[in-house]
Order: sequence, then structure tokens, then C-alpha cells
Amino acid sequence: MPKLAERLKRVQVAASVRMTIKARELRAAGKDVITLTTGEPNFDSPPHAIEAAHQAALRGETKYPPQDGTKALKEAIQRKFKRDSGLDFALDEIAVSNGGKQCIYNAIMATVDPGDEVVIPTPSWIAYALMTNLVGGEPVFVQCPQNNGFKPRAEDIDAAITPKTKWLMLNNPNNPTGACCTEDELKAIAAVMRKHPHVWVLSDDMYEHLVFDGFQHTTLAQVAPDLKDRILTVTGVSKTYAMTGWRIGFAGGPKDLIKAMVNMQGQATAGVSSVGQAAALAALDGPQDGVQVQIDAYQRRRDFAVELLNACPGISCHKPEGAFYVYPNIAGCLGKTTAGGRKLNSDEDVCLALLEEKYVATVHGAAYGLSPYLRISTAVADDALLEGCKRIRAFCDALH
Repeated sequence: MPKLAERLKRVQVAASVRMTIKARELRAAGKDVITLTTGEPNFDSPPHAIEAAHQAALRGETKYPPQDGTKALKEAIQRKFKRDSGLDFALDEIAVSNGGKQCIYNAIMATVDPGDEVVIPTPSWIAYALMTNLVGGEPVFVQCPQNNGFKPRAEDIDAAITPKTKWLMLNNPNNPTGACCTEDELKAIAAVMRKHPHVWVLSDDMYEHLVFDGFQHTTLAQVAPDLKDRILTVTGVSKTYAMTGWRIGFAGGPKDLIKAMVNMQGQATAGVSSVGQAAALAALDGPQDGVQVQIDAYQRRRDFAVELLNACPGISCHKPEGAFYVYPNIAGCLGKTTAGGRKLNSDEDVCLALLEEKYVATVHGAAYGLSPYLRISTAVADDALLEGCKRIRAFCDALH
């Protein structure tokens, strides 16, 4: 039988996907599963975005679109970057992709050669490391401890950079912790990056609007305009507008890098859904009141989830500044035995026991590079999140 490519040995299915699949299988078997694994808003896409897609289809906008995005959408993205971050991009400094994930993939494909290093503050979205591995690069992890709010320290980033470093990944707000870097913290990172002119910086701002308690989001190119020719700023409509399935992400960055990314996209998928681009344009330029509704819901859920989890024996939960995750420390559960007789030696053991004994699906912290934690998504209905937290409490109460 013909063999598959060797590169497949360097990547794996993401843990969040694996746990979601396990939860789906249990639900299909009739179990009442609470799924707290998925980073996907539980809101509907804006009606005006849906209508814009419909009207675009009726107008016949159903042909192959430009590989880098329609002019109309790129102009809306120009306005968005200026409005939200004070960033000015020419149209040839903007590219539209099939979700923010493809923007990142295109960038890595266009720049990382075998042996190149990518500095990744952890905990982190696992895709950064998997994509780096896929192209033969080397992920270099920088630990972001809870005592620093899960945020990267400038001196730790400085220590991780070598002559082989190609990228620094910054995810702000962060998946899985919800941590948000302040303007001053970003300025300290910028000061480090000025010492290393051979390194690109990817600023993944996908959760930029989902911040709480009056926190003001800033992005690296905004606080360090002198570094703009080395910064790729990535975001999209998935989280802010509950449009995950439309698959519209976009990036602003140096012209030559954007051109190379569009070339990579041309080899893989070419242009992005034309009606999806029409919907994204309407979301960016249309009424924004639905965004605040989501922010209010996520803040409310964060608050009661943190309170309930902190009441669980063996769990300590940090209160994040943004996104729709909480990342509780479960060190106090390890070494104990569940009501079902399972010995808990790792956060993965806790994760699996919670699913199989209490039918609550979470993701273990080791999947994101920092143990012993769980990632719990608050992008679910209030009653489901409340029930999930109650089951976690019952699970912890029964440990011995």
C-alpha cells in the first residue's frame, strides 16, 4: 500500500477536537453531556450580515473571488483597523483568508524553513505549534505562569530568541487563559523586539473585542508603530460577530509578507467564499450593538464560573480579563481518587474522569502547554455552564 507523508507524524488532532468528539459520542449514546470544550460563540450571526450574504447571492456574486479578498471587504477591513486600533493599511497590505487560522497558516508556510524557530508563549492555542511542526520548524515555548496572570514577560521572550528565531506569536486576549496584555506590557515586549530585527511578530487579536471590566485592548503595531514592517496583525469576524462558520479571517501587514501569504493561499484554497465576504463586510460596517450583548454575557458567565469553581475543593480559578474561557488550576485534585475509583495523576486524568463520570467535557491544560489546569469554555448558555460547574463541584466533593 502507498505510504502517507512523513510530515503527518509531526502533527496530531487537537485535544479540544478530540474531547468534543468524545462528548458527541457519549451524547449519541444517550448521556446528558455538558460540553465546555468548544471555542465557539453560542449566539446567532447578525441578521444584517445574513441578509447581506443573501442579497449578494441574488445579485450573482457567486463567482470566483480575488485570492486576497474583494475590494469592498478589504476597504471595510481598512476602516476596521483604523477605527479599532488606529492602524493604516494600504489595500495591498491586507489579505482575506478562510478564517484567521488560514492567515496564520499562510504566514508560517511563507516564512518558516526547516530548523527555524517560532517563539510561543504558553499556555497557547495548540495550532501555533502544530503548524510550526508541520513545516519542519521548531516551537520554542515560553512559560507564562499564573503568578504573572498567564501573560508573557518581556525578559522571558528576550531569553528565548536565538539567531534561528523567525516568529514571536502573541495572542491577546489569550486562548486558553483569557489573559490580556496591557499597553505597558506590550511596550515592554516591543522594546525587546527592537533588539532582534530578524524576527517577525504575529499578533493574533481574534478575541480583541471580548474584554471585560473596562479593559482597553491594544495591539502591538498600535503601541510600536516603528515595528509595523515586522508585525502581522490577524483577526476576523468569528468571535466578535459569532460568525465562526462563515470562515472569514483577515490580516494586515507588510506588503511583501502579505503577497507571499496570498501566494500560499493560492496553492491551497484560492479565494474565500464570495457571499461570506459580503456578510463580513456588513458585520464590520453595520450595527455593533450585538457585540456588546455578547460581551455582557461572557462577563456574566466568567464571574459566576470563577466563583463556583473557586468553591470546589482542590480548584483555584484565576479571573481572566477577556475571551470566553476560564483556566482553573486543579493541583488540589491530583493524587486523589474519584467516586468511580479512578486515581488522578494528571490534568488529563481529571479531564477524562469528569467526562466519563459526570458527563462534563473540558480540555486538559497539558494540551495548551501548562499543567495542571483545565480549559473551560464559557461560550455556552448560562444554564449549561451553571450545570457544568455544579457537576464539577460534585466531582470534587467526592474525591478522596
